[in-house]
Order: sequence, then structure tokens, then C-alpha cells
Amino acid sequence: MTYVRASDGTRIHYRVTGRPGAPPILFIQGLGADKNGWNLQRIASAPSYQAVALDNRGAGRSDKPHGEYSLEQMAHDAVTVLDHAGVETAHVVGASMGGAISQILAVKYPERLRSLTLACTAGQNHPWREELLASWRDAALERGIGSMGHDAARWVIGPRSFRRLLPAMGWLGPLALGRPSHAFAAQVDAIMNVDTSYAGELENVTVPTLVVVGNQDILTPRGDSEELADRIPTAELAVISGAAHGLMIEHARSFNRVLFDFLGRAEDAHRERTAEVAPEATAAAS
Repeated sequence: MTYVRASDGTRIHYRVTGRPGAPPILFIQGLGADKNGWNLQRIASAPSYQAVALDNRGAGRSDKPHGEYSLEQMAHDAVTVLDHAGVETAHVVGASMGGAISQILAVKYPERLRSLTLACTAGQNHPWREELLASWRDAALERGIGSMGHDAARWVIGPRSFRRLLPAMGWLGPLALGRPSHAFAAQVDAIMNVDTSYAGELENVTVPTLVVVGNQDILTPRGDSEELADRIPTAELAVISGAAHGLMIEHARSFNRVLFDFLGRAEDAHRERTAEVAPEATAAAS
């Protein structure tokens, strides 16, 4: 198991899979989830990419300290993981809360991104969603994660897939059961307390960007993704029919097709940019 110490001493767990030396992808999961939420993408990426998947603080095998968390700190955790893994730049793929963390990465650490993928996420907190998240936090603290996980899962998985996928939620999907209540609550508070001024800086993003959402997502509806795509000059919007918030699990085949088509084009663009910069650097040195 691979761990790295964050700036405040918190141990962050991550795993590198895929082809050594291949273009790297950094996968960042959402609220209550760990890196296993990306298993179907990590398997699919293995022949052509090197996948770096981390457990956010408060989830998985990473430390779960008491006290306040912030999405800004989690973004810095991700950069620390890249540094420890020896990855200078990566295609960043974030889902839900991980998408919010990825937006901060794109704004604060643009030099570390080859491309940006924002899945089932939003650029601002709506009052109704804050109330919903607060109810999950309070239920987790009062009754435990297990008692609120079933109800919360209905917001993540579409009704047609709910019975089929619910048994897998504990090891594979978002809102995985068994998380300490205090860590889940701290992640919720981090979402609700994020500095929303980052959304205004998304217009400065220059790397290729994919915004992808399911048309049955009720937690981060299509309108949130449309707003993100409008804010980012380089963004393209993909809507997956029949998919809900857990689209990378529920509709993995469609999600992977959209994602890897985009990443292939984004990697080609990165190579072109790198080739253009190299002669300029040589000329400047001479």
C-alpha cells in the first residue's frame, strides 16, 4: 500500500495501476467514496494509461482525522499524491465532490493538468442541495452511516438500477457503507463551506475539458453541468441517456466510451502543445 503525508501530517492513500510510463490519469472520487469507485475505469484504462487513484482524507485507507476538512486542502492532497508518484502532469478526472476538487486544481494548479473531466458535479451550492447534504450529515452523526446510506443511495443510483447495484455500494460505489460518521460529516461541511469564488475563475481554464452528466441525475442535474460547460471556454458537454449520479458505475460502458474518446483527443493535444514548446525552449536557451 502506498501512502504520502499531506502538509498537515494526514496520511493519504493512493494506488498506481496500468502501464508504466503511459499518459497518467488522476482519479478523484466524491462524498464518502474511495478509489474503488473508479475500478471500472481503472481496469478499462490499464492498457493505454497509468491510473493514479487516491482516497480523499476521510475515506478509504486514508486517515480520517477529527476536525475541519476543506476542498482546498483535498486539492493540495491530490497534488501531493502526484508529486509522490512522480507525475508532473495528468489528465484529472473528478466525480461529484471530486469534481469540485478538480475545479480547484484547475484554477490553483493549472500547470499540473493535461486535461480536465468533470463528472456529475456542480460549480455552486444550491440551497436545496445544501439542505439535503446537511440532512445526510446529521443522520450520519445521529444514527450512523449505515442507517442513512440506503436513503442517500437513491439520490445516486437511478431507479432502474437501484436494486441491482445496491449490494455493490459497500465496496464499489459512492457513499460506501462503513465510513466513520465524523469523517463523512467533515466532508459534507467541506462541500458546504467551499470558496465559491473558484467558479468565477473557471473562465481561465485552458486545457481540454469534458463535462459529463446523466440525464437522470437528480443530485447534480443537467443544468449544473450546462452551467459549468458555459463557464469553461474549452469545455464540451456530454449527456448520457438513462444515467443517474453514479454513472461511472451504473452506465460504465457508456461513460468509459465518452471518457476515453475525450482523453485520447486530449492527450494528442497535449503532445502537440509539448512539441510546440520544445523548439521555443531550445531557441531561448541558445
